[in-house]
Amino acid sequence: MKRKKRIRQIAYGVAAIVAIVLITGALHTLKPAAPSVDKATLWPGTVQRGPMIREVRGLGTLVPETILLLPAQTDGRIEKRYLLPGTPVKKDTIIFEMSNPELAQGAMDAQYQLKGAEAELNNLKAQLQNQLMDQKAKAAQVRSA
Repeated sequence: MKRKKRIRQIAYGVAAIVAIVLITGALHTLKPAAPSVDKATLWPGTVQRGPMIREVRGLGTLVPETILLLPAQTDGRIEKRYLLPGTPVKKDTIIFEMSNPELAQGAMDAQYQLKGAEAELNNLKAQLQNQLMDQKAKAAQVRSA
């Protein structure tokens, strides 16, 4: 009786192990099931060719990945801003109108130096013309003598 009970337990154990192996093998050969989707989130329709417009909304602020600061070579003050941030620009687009009192003063000084140099040039021309006339007068006196 104990022997029959022991054989029966071994038979049930072997049957259970064989069943587990067969079930595992069968599940391993199955393909994964397609994910389920809520029907309310689907937009049924036909496929059309054309531009694809994608609008995305989200909370928070947009932050650029890299910030590039361009330092000016001289100090200045912004007088007028022509474009707002985010506006596309080209190489000849004017973004700001800037002023620098030091540069304006330097330009004014350079103009005055130019006018002074031009006046000195005209003065030298007049002196050379005067010296030329004196030389011509002396040459005429030598010829007449």
